Amino acid sequence: MTTPVLHVTGARPNFPKAAPVMSALASVGVRQRLVHTGQHYDDRMSEVFFRELDLPRPDVNLGVGSGSHAQQTAALMVGLEAELLTTRPPLVIVYGDVNSTVAAALVAAKLQIPVAHVEAGLRSFDMTMPEEVNRRLTDQLSELLLVTSPEAIAHLAREGVPAERIHLVGNPMIDTLLAQLHRFDADAARAIHGLPDDYFVATLHRPANVDDPETAAGLVAVLHEAAHRADLIIPLHPRGRATLEALGLADHPRIHVVEPLGYIEFISLVRGSRAVITDSGGVQEETTILGVPCLTLRPNTERPITITEGTNHLVTTDNLLTYLDEAMTVRNEGPARVPPLWDGRAGERIADVIVRWMDKTQ
Repeated sequence: MTTPVLHVTGARPNFPKAAPVMSALASVGVRQRLVHTGQHYDDRMSEVFFRELDLPRPDVNLGVGSGSHAQQTAALMVGLEAELLTTRPPLVIVYGDVNSTVAAALVAAKLQIPVAHVEAGLRSFDMTMPEEVNRRLTDQLSELLLVTSPEAIAHLAREGVPAERIHLVGNPMIDTLLAQLHRFDADAARAIHGLPDDYFVATLHRPANVDDPETAAGLVAVLHEAAHRADLIIPLHPRGRATLEALGLADHPRIHVVEPLGYIEFISLVRGSRAVITDSGGVQEETTILGVPCLTLRPNTERPITITEGTNHLVTTDNLLTYLDEAMTVRNEGPARVPPLWDGRAGERIADVIVRWMDKTQ
């Protein structure tokens, strides 16, 4: 095969998922092309990942940037259509559930180019979440559905996806975590930010938490209470920054508001923390492997395996402090259980599925 397969990445969560897949495909001689859509365009939100994770430099950077969901998705589709019409890849590989993911799947489907969706089948069953819309549409448009956990198979089956398209491969984000484990120096990261031995990490950006001023005010109040228990460091995502800062998030002397961090520095802080307060999907998975208590400020999760076999708890602002008090009494001793196939070899299994599919279709 002379025409490269095409990977589409666009936002921070995509990069640690794509790195092991690209590496595994390269090791078996598959030609590849990488498009970075620029959905996240700040260095700390995207470029640092290429340096830290040994991702090849993108062949194309569309530089789409921010905007409303409609504006951003439209710009993504226009740029991706031009790329696909020019290169005509045999397969488009997309990751996760960001706007770049669904835009690439839509464009490829219209051009009758097959799509492989890495992290298929996750469901929160909450259609108010943009990510839920993105992942459901992407799965319906995909030829290969590469799932990270067993419950995703049942979700896809209920939605009518043929069984032969579904492949349980494990979690490539965990491949990256395990491969970089030796680089996560909690003591060094803590020293950089002037943190004591006991501290919490928070990362919050979901619209349901930060867009409404009244909800965000309640969140800021409970984070201030959390900081009475231990220092709290929060790398502040661009979404919600203005609202949270206007509500006085940084007014507490033990709250450390910082810019978004690179992968190595952020996971180093997570590894050394007493607990993580988050609304992120990927952080639920990473804390499960690191054995760090994860308190997810959401009413649902598309990753229930991080609750049944991990360290994750769904919490509210009403009971968050109770869980933090419990976390302060227990030291991290590593994960008690690890979800199936979260073993550092998901990239290899994904590459195997893709190669076997190409052998049949070329």
